[in-house]
Amino acid sequence: MTAPKRNKVRANGEGTIYQRKDGRWEAAGYVLAADGTRKRVRVYGTTRKNAADKLTEKIADSNRGLPVATADSTVGVYLTYWLNSVAIHRLRENTHTRYATCIRLYLQPGLGTKKLARLTARDVRTFLDRLRTTCPCCTQGLDIIHKRCCAIGECCTKVLSALTVTYVHSVLKSALEHAVREDELPGNVARNVKTITPRSRRFQPLTAAEARQFFQTARADRLHALYELALRTGLRKGELLGLCWEDLDLDAGTANIRRSLQRTRTGGLTALPTKTRASERRIALPAECVQSLKNHRERQEADRSGIGAGWRDKGLVFTTPTGGPLDPANVTRRFRGLLDQAGLRRIRFHDLRHSTATLLLEQGVDLVVIKELLGHAHIGVTAGVYAHVRLHLQRQATNTLGDVLRTNIDAPADQSAAAVVR
Repeated sequence: MTAPKRNKVRANGEGTIYQRKDGRWEAAGYVLAADGTRKRVRVYGTTRKNAADKLTEKIADSNRGLPVATADSTVGVYLTYWLNSVAIHRLRENTHTRYATCIRLYLQPGLGTKKLARLTARDVRTFLDRLRTTCPCCTQGLDIIHKRCCAIGECCTKVLSALTVTYVHSVLKSALEHAVREDELPGNVARNVKTITPRSRRFQPLTAAEARQFFQTARADRLHALYELALRTGLRKGELLGLCWEDLDLDAGTANIRRSLQRTRTGGLTALPTKTRASERRIALPAECVQSLKNHRERQEADRSGIGAGWRDKGLVFTTPTGGPLDPANVTRRFRGLLDQAGLRRIRFHDLRHSTATLLLEQGVDLVVIKELLGHAHIGVTAGVYAHVRLHLQRQATNTLGDVLRTNIDAPADQSAAAVVR
């Protein structure tokens, strides 16, 4: 007598699900791996349905031809998968390009051959220490390729800055964090490695006297209104270059900041959303900026009439002489030329933004107002960036109090009493 056949609980290709001794549910099945082969992947859940849903999602992605990273992948294979299948949908193009460069130059050569599941905090710490102490020529193998540096016994002794090492670490943490969310790793080992916080780059804002001197020199420049806006409102360079006439209400004296003009690798000069949601804002324009913009519009209309059909109308406020968008790099070069003409020290264009905030703080403007004007997401960002300015103001305040107290102490008793009464 033959035994009755048992009904299959799951169909072919749906994988296996069972409960582990620790109470969690584990589901396993075959998917398309990042290296093009089919590999067994495991996912975990608190309930059977939770684990089944996770596995079903991975198999569905695999059936659509999307590669799925597996725990037995190497770090290099996983980083490639994460960059091209995950990060590309979440990052702005320029940020994605920087991530790709970081992975290609540092993470792939340093950790690429290690198994993802076997990566330890010690591996990450050793890798970061090597980045700090070894010149990039040797780290990337350029000394062997180009027969220089250590390959000829004369190390260039150049090392990466602390800021770059921290950036590499942050990219690795972001990639591994996704592996944790997908249940490929139990924890993010990169987060267990603490790095020294690099000193923030010290900016060099213009003083009030220097700002007046700069304005005087820039008055004859065709982009005078741009520099007025930059120094009086603190707008970012991309926000200035992406500004359209439809964003301005010169009668009401306001501007809506909606976009930023950036140069991308694939699209060239492209109008993108602002840096953060908080950066999309409405600001009040000073009277000087309103007048400068009116003069600028008249000059632009004259240029348009002179060119006629050759004018490339994009609706932008600040354009080339033919109406096209301004290249951010060209604006920087033009700005440096004005600094030289004015006899001022070289600063970055972005330092005009820092100059705005610094001068406002020195005039006693509330930090919340400055935060809204600059478009910072959190007031902590504003407070942190300009902490040294606030310290300077605190010193001025305590010195002023010291003068008052010293005056009262040295004064005769009746005068002190009179001062208190007043």
